[in-house]
Amino acid sequence: MSEVQVTKSIDARGAYCPGPLMELVKGIKTAQVGDVVEVISTDKGSAVDIPEWVNKMGHEIAYLENEGDEFKIAVKKVK
Repeated sequence: MSEVQVTKSIDARGAYCPGPLMELVKGIKTAQVGDVVEVISTDKGSAVDIPEWVNKMGHEIAYLENEGDEFKIAVKKVK
């Protein structure tokens, strides 16, 4: 497991695109700069969609891990 302090964790397992991304967007909007929001998803598209959104919005991927059929993606809010 990564050495990142997760501020908020969103369990989006069982949700399909664009559900996990939309949950992350809501989480980032309410987070403070420097917070790390983690999304746990079983949707393979999340591993592509979330990093694309993060790059577009100027935040940072803290980690992206794949454990079986689950993806754990943590995003650090930078602005």
